[in-house]
Amino acid sequence: MGLKKVLTTHIEKPDSHTLAGYKAVGGYTAVAKALKDMTAEQIISEVKTSGLRGRGGAGFPTGNKWGFIPKTEKPKYLVCNGDEGEPGTYKDRLLIENLPHMLIEGMIIAAKAIDSHQGYIYIRGEFFKGIDIVEKAVEEAYSSGLLGKNILGSGYDFELAVYSGAGAYICGEESALINSLEGRRGHPRLKPPFPAVSGLYSCPTVVNNVETFCNVPHILNMGGETYKKIGTEKSPGTRLFAVSGHVEKQGIYEVELGTPLKDLIFEICGGIKGGKALKAVIPGGSSAPILTAEEAMTATMDFESIASLKSMLGSGAVIILSEEADLVETTYRLASFYAHESCGQCTPCREGTHWVKDILHKIKDGEGTEEDLQLIGALSRNMEGGTTICPLADACVMAVRPALTKFRSEFLAKLRSKKEVATVG
Repeated sequence: MGLKKVLTTHIEKPDSHTLAGYKAVGGYTAVAKALKDMTAEQIISEVKTSGLRGRGGAGFPTGNKWGFIPKTEKPKYLVCNGDEGEPGTYKDRLLIENLPHMLIEGMIIAAKAIDSHQGYIYIRGEFFKGIDIVEKAVEEAYSSGLLGKNILGSGYDFELAVYSGAGAYICGEESALINSLEGRRGHPRLKPPFPAVSGLYSCPTVVNNVETFCNVPHILNMGGETYKKIGTEKSPGTRLFAVSGHVEKQGIYEVELGTPLKDLIFEICGGIKGGKALKAVIPGGSSAPILTAEEAMTATMDFESIASLKSMLGSGAVIILSEEADLVETTYRLASFYAHESCGQCTPCREGTHWVKDILHKIKDGEGTEEDLQLIGALSRNMEGGTTICPLADACVMAVRPALTKFRSEFLAKLRSKKEVATVG
């Protein structure tokens, strides 16, 4: 277990983002196989065999998701979620900017699997460079007969368009993204119906993450059985992790799933910056519950291990916090993010996130009380567990409550600080 290049094998080549550069290393061979030699059922079966799980957050089996698309005369739509907005997350941007044709190839294969003839790549609005690169890659693909009518003479048609978001984190939620694509406010939709039944334009729709699509050509080229041998039995393959915080070597690393978290921190990333002690790790983006140093030392980077610690791999952002980190300040900043990004559609989220933020602001300034900590707990119970249309309120709770529970002494110290200063004065 450790570093394992599958997606990023040729990413350092200066022309990796071009059609010529991608073809030179075997690009678009998988799509030729899928369109000419495989049925839709065979493609889905191969992806199911591989055990590929979604790389956007929930980790749902990709082949199963494709299999949910009903056999209907309605158009089927394929959407790539490139609206990467989770704090600490920047691994999809790497793929968008350096391997756009790998993404396009994966989408064409997925389109054949679900019988879709129209796809969209939805990219975060702030990714100006990435949007420009992907648009040029789409143009190259059209010019070479890899998109449009009768792709590679196979008789299969697939159109693909690039759509820029407008900077809303909530549009990373698939139904909010679909509303945005339709020109509506980026508000999440009530479910059911789920997108597989009624998504874009009320038609069956599959939404997958950038990294998920990028895995698909490799699965077809190496075979599902071979792919499944990478990683663990229940978490096959590799995962891109965007590592930030107090480590010597921050960056994006492609790691075999099942790699010990301590190896990622201390071997791959060179250990804690300045030789300090590890205090905590946020293992999967800001919405993933924080782990103590002790928990981090036992964890492996796969879906099951992190879930057993009541956290998640989430968006693939690993945030390392040393003994110097102020967890009260960190928690306040995360709560502020969720308060800012709430779409306001649901009362528990709209009101709750702002209340949590304001109370944490009070605590970090040394003006809080123990009753304030209890109030955050009460608010949290009203914000989670299905009280809202989407999980943003739950994400705020997951970012705040575990920190309050596991590092309660730091919050209590902030409560005392102002009183002690006043006494000394």
